[in-house]
Amino acid sequence: MTEQDDEQAWFEPKRIGVGAGLPKRWPGWLLVLGYVGLMLFAGWISRSEQPRDLLLALLLGVAATAAFLLIASRTTRGGWRWRSRDDAGGRR
Repeated sequence: MTEQDDEQAWFEPKRIGVGAGLPKRWPGWLLVLGYVGLMLFAGWISRSEQPRDLLLALLLGVAATAAFLLIASRTTRGGWRWRSRDDAGGRR
């Protein structure tokens, strides 16, 4: 993301580690809610004893997680990179 894109970022970066923190804009919150909804739906599908339904739930969960991670990584301010305590200003 460029500096201009950083102003439109959906997520703040984690203070320590790699990844996204909490959403800072409504599209980020919508993405999180949609992901949670899809995972709940996959869990509901997996309650069936049919192997086909279990496979469908697994595929839905994997696809939803991959899409969520891809979108979150591309819409996080500053992108995903390792951040240490030194990057966070030495705060605990």
